Amino acid sequence: HPYNRRFGPTERRSRPVYRNLKVTVVIPCLNEEQGIEQVLRRMPAFVDEVIVVDNASTDRTADVARSLGALVIREDVRGYGRSYKKGFSMASGDIIVTLDGDHSYPPDAISYLLEAFLHLEADFLNASRFPVRDRHAMSFKHKFGNLVLSLALSVLFFRWVRDSQSGMWVLRRNILKDMQLISDGMAFSEEIKIEALLYGTARFEEISILYSSRLGEIKLNPWRDGFQNLFFLLKKRFARG
Repeated sequence: HPYNRRFGPTERRSRPVYRNLKVTVVIPCLNEEQGIEQVLRRMPAFVDEVIVVDNASTDRTADVARSLGALVIREDVRGYGRSYKKGFSMASGDIIVTLDGDHSYPPDAISYLLEAFLHLEADFLNASRFPVRDRHAMSFKHKFGNLVLSLALSVLFFRWVRDSQSGMWVLRRNILKDMQLISDGMAFSEEIKIEALLYGTARFEEISILYSSRLGEIKLNPWRDGFQNLFFLLKKRFARG
């Protein structure tokens, strides 16, 4: 595969190829050996750096990712937000793209998202899963929960966000240094969007992508995670005064 042949984990290009911008892709993984292989095999050739954060997986996720040229970093403390913080701390790109290791977000969309990101002169671009075109990709329960959380975020922070729980984003790495990211769990996804919205000079944009069914086991607990995320939104809003 071109990604695997292009460079291994110990090799680097002399200069970035995407409009002279270095692109890093960060992927948090927990037992995603099936999905991560498909994700990495579809990774665009212009990506300079792929960081897979292995969140204490018990399967072959790390081995598969490493064999396909990704830089694999282990984070032993479980948590979605914890994994992203670890990955961001190791990223060296001018622009960071995120997606999940379960193949539900399309790696093919990265070029489309980057073009939109630069055209819109954005600092943070959220890839909305809505409208969901694949009827098997998201249950009614998950759609309803996402709607409630997105409405809550929009009302609390005075800015319409179609998909507050999306895990695919494009952002300029330099805006991370001033973000107050405290969540180590699933609420990290909404928190980073809030921080981007509240960032003094950052421009937040949102466009739709094609979301599909995940590969591998489902780890999200819709009721538990949904209520925790809603509580986190309230705490984040009123902690700021």
